Amino acid sequence: MKLKRPKTEPKVSAGSMADIAFLLLIFFLVSTSLLQDKGLMLQLPPDVEPTETPVNERNLFKVLINSKNEYLIEGQVRTDLSGLVEEIKTFVQNPSSNPTLSENSEKAVISIKAQRGAQFASFISILDLIKESYYQMYGERVGLTSDEFRKLKKSNPSELALYQKARIGLPMNISIANPDQIK
Repeated sequence: MKLKRPKTEPKVSAGSMADIAFLLLIFFLVSTSLLQDKGLMLQLPPDVEPTETPVNERNLFKVLINSKNEYLIEGQVRTDLSGLVEEIKTFVQNPSSNPTLSENSEKAVISIKAQRGAQFASFISILDLIKESYYQMYGERVGLTSDEFRKLKKSNPSELALYQKARIGLPMNISIANPDQIK
């Protein structure tokens, strides 16, 4: 006579499954690179006692951005920023000794001020245009385009000499003012 054995279902050992899941979790955490926001590459001035440096109004090129992302450039409302690079270059260099433009390139200051409601993209677009105007001036001084000037490697002595030659007497004076409160 045959003995009946109770039917047993095959069991899968899940004890090591937790170990495998934990190891996979560690692997993915270690091997995954997380996105990091780089932010703006601005060199901030050293922390010093605030002092008032008088700036002649003639040497100040004012750019204001309101909370509606409208631009007020030198007292004129503008929606189109085309031609701004050339305006800044003319203001800074003042080739015709115009009394309404800066006294000289060392004293010229470009001032950017934005209200709190202004979009960050508006501020960045103005800052990019101002920097582009300076890079064009630097490049013109040494016979390069603005892109070629930006790609100069300061580790190479001959390129460092070009870089320094272009910047003599032409500092990139950009003033970023604290935003106004919206009332």
